This record gives sequence, structure tokens and C-alpha cells, in this order.
Amino acid sequence: MSGVSPRILTVVGARPQFIKAAPIARALRAAGIAEMLVHTGQHFDPMMSDVFFRELDLATPAYNLNVHSLSHGAMTARMLEGIEELILRERPDLVLVYGDTNSTLAGALAAVKLHVPVAHVEAGLRSFNRRMPEEINRVATDHMSRLLFCPTGAAVANLAREGLSTGVFATGDVMYDAAIFAASKAELSSNILELLALIPKTYTVATVHRAENTDDEMRLAQVIARLEREAELRPVILVAHPRTRQRLAARKSAIVGVRAIEPLGYLDMAWLLRNAAGVLTDSGGLQKEAYFHRVPCVTLRDETEWVETVEAGWNRLWSDEADRPRREITEYGTGRSAEIIVEHIARFLEG
Repeated sequence: MSGVSPRILTVVGARPQFIKAAPIARALRAAGIAEMLVHTGQHFDPMMSDVFFRELDLATPAYNLNVHSLSHGAMTARMLEGIEELILRERPDLVLVYGDTNSTLAGALAAVKLHVPVAHVEAGLRSFNRRMPEEINRVATDHMSRLLFCPTGAAVANLAREGLSTGVFATGDVMYDAAIFAASKAELSSNILELLALIPKTYTVATVHRAENTDDEMRLAQVIARLEREAELRPVILVAHPRTRQRLAARKSAIVGVRAIEPLGYLDMAWLLRNAAGVLTDSGGLQKEAYFHRVPCVTLRDETEWVETVEAGWNRLWSDEADRPRREITEYGTGRSAEIIVEHIARFLEG
């Protein structure tokens, strides 16, 4: 690199991406690699966005594109246009993207069209359901990326089946790094249990946000029925995504036994989750976070990218009532995944 410090442009837009980006941002700073953070605006609610930057020690974004509340096509197109302009202006050595959102796809596509290498954190995940927009985003981003950082061996195997083996690394899961960081901070600072008058291990945490569950009336009715069945066993705290709040308001009827609350900051959510007796969710990230805190989970979907959480007995699909023996999942790493990823990035940039 001829003595010139490398520059990375990082694209984020949704809550899970902020969480994943935080430990890597700290590792990049420690390695002396400059990072410009671009927030697409996909999650714009302050409790889904701003608070995460404060709590996770994540720098304020250098740019915010404020793209949200549009169709998939319109949202991705406007993000693509904005990110392309920033790449041309900033001339980064690498574009770093996370996960499987429209922000992920737009960041990768803008970079590869301008011949800037792409690094994808959380590469290789597959639900094998091409009706999910996230699945299309994952596959397309992986095939545009030069560096593919896989959280599990299954993810590496998925890429191999698609002919991708160069630049593929099994790194463990940065979400585990983030969970360790959050739990230590939340234990000292969170009073969410007192605010909600909850006793540890006596309640279930629920989240519902995917369009497949919220935008289909029949599917939403099934989800609500599952939440109500859970509420017959113990109180259910539904941390309501903005889309979910809108759909529930349109129904004009409460969910029996379910207490809906506004989105929480990451530390409060981590502490609420850590002290729960169970989790019901359609979130990919929350399935893993439940495991990190050793809380049993039911996934409100017909498939999951995190098959190892099911195989290890900590998670099951809502269509599967079978209980499996629980075991530890070693391939998520030891909390050093961000450092491992940054080591690979540094070697790539040194060329």
C-alpha cells in the first residue's frame, strides 16, 4: 500500500448490522485502519438506530443516506445511487457489508460496479427459501465479494456448493463478541427489569418483524395465536418493531396475555433477553443472541439460517415440537471473531 493508510467504507442500515459492526470497528481502530461509516437509513426509528451507536461505542456515521419506508426496488435503487456517489468521492480500498438487507446488497453492488473489493461479514448463510428477499440479498452479495467471512462451518460448506472457495474464511460469529460486550455493560447499567416489574426467568421475550409474518393476514393470525398460547404459560413481552405496531394497530384488537412495548436499546434488550425463560422470534440475530445467553428459543418461521442452533437443541422451528438434548456450539468462536476478521482484512489490503 506504499505506506498509505488503508481506508474502508462500511455500509450499515439495520439494527443487526450496527451490532455486528461495533466489535469490528473497535478492532479496525486498534489495527490503525481508517473506517468511514455509511448509514443508509433503513432503520430510522431512534430506538432502532441512534441508541445503538451510543451504547455500542460505534462512531457517528460519516454519512446518512436517510433511505427508508420504500419498496424493495426503490429503496435498493436509492441506496445504490447514494453509495456509488460516496465511493467515487472517498475512493476506499475496500467496502465492508454485513448480513442480508437491502443495505447489504446496495453496498456490494455499488462497490463491485466500481471495481472496489467487497468484504461480506456473515457470508454463506442460506435458508434455501428464494421467496425471502434476504436470501436473494445473501446469495448475490456472496457472489460479488472478494472476502467472505463465515460464522460457521455450515456457511463455508454452502459457499463451496456454489463454487466459492477463494477468500472464504471461518471466523466465528461477531455477534458473540457483541453479546459478551453488551452483557458486561448491561449488568452494570440496565434497569429494564425494574421498569417493567419483571422477575428473572418468569417471562418470555417475543419479537416479530419479517414481512412474511406481518404482511400476510393469515400468517399474522397464526403468529398471534402462537403468542397467545405462550401467554397461557407465562407473561409474554413483545418488543414491537414499527412495522408490527402498525399491523397490530390496524387489527384493533389486543393480543390476549401479551404485553407490547416499544423497541429497546441494545443493552436493555440484552439484559431483558439474558433474564428471560424463553424467546419467540422471527429474527435471525435474536435466535443466536438467545443461544449466547443460553435461553431456549422458538423461531416463528418455517426455516432458519442458523441450523446449528436447532441441531444443538437451543432453538426449534415453530412447526417442530420436538425437544432435542442441548449442547454447546463451539464454532461461534471465543469472542475474538472481530479481531480475526480484521487480521484477514489487513493481510488482503497489504496485498
